Amino acid sequence: MNLKNIAVFIFLSATLSLQAQKIKKDSIAQTTLITDRPDATESPNSLPKGFWQYEGGFLYSKDKGESKGIEKTVYNTGLFRIGIIDNLELRLGYNVINERQEFLDVTLRSIKSSGLDPMLFGFKTTFRQGKDGKADLGFMGHIYLPFTASKDFRPQTTAVDFRFSISHVLGVHSNIAYNIGMQWSADLSEMAYLYTLAYGLSLSDKWGVYLEVYGDLPETNASKHYWDTGFTYLLNNYIQLDATVGSGITTDQAILFSTGLSVRFPR
Repeated sequence: MNLKNIAVFIFLSATLSLQAQKIKKDSIAQTTLITDRPDATESPNSLPKGFWQYEGGFLYSKDKGESKGIEKTVYNTGLFRIGIIDNLELRLGYNVINERQEFLDVTLRSIKSSGLDPMLFGFKTTFRQGKDGKADLGFMGHIYLPFTASKDFRPQTTAVDFRFSISHVLGVHSNIAYNIGMQWSADLSEMAYLYTLAYGLSLSDKWGVYLEVYGDLPETNASKHYWDTGFTYLLNNYIQLDATVGSGITTDQAILFSTGLSVRFPR
């Protein structure tokens, strides 16, 4: 059994075993809107039992290399989160993509593709709610199902990722959060370590800003590092708007832009 199969087994076993976890949450946590967008850093906080949340939006990115350029538009970066029991949520995600690849050789040809990426299925659990200066701590895992993808984006194998998520409160108005984990991309046997690091600042009860670096470090290929920054605007306790801009640090990504919203549906 290779490492990728072991990771899938761990993911499925953890999903079943975590059904038994029960940790009480206070009344504030029941109503606070905490999202996993717009940055790459995932929050350690799972949804309270009985709640569900939609997070989606629009994303545009453009990579420009010496021999090939890729322009990608994601019309809906959808993620559904459902609180199953205290400190355990299930997650279902999808992307509706339009992609154009330009080959900058003598042929100057281009290939256009559109459709659905493999759907994401996963879980998140919160091990510890940070109190008295302690950090929030969570763990999550995902698999990406090839048979749910459109023909243009359908891989031969299943992708897997999992990560630990940690968040520290630095003061009344700021916090720092980071993720550390591993991923196996579809159709690639190579494992890559992944990381994110984000600093968030609340400007008011409604407005927030953040700055982030993130990337992955494959075992044999070159590492990839990115940065982004953005803001959030809380319309009310259940709806949040956001926008992000970023680019590659050590990659060909020239620009990334996204905007979207998150909605929590009360039970």
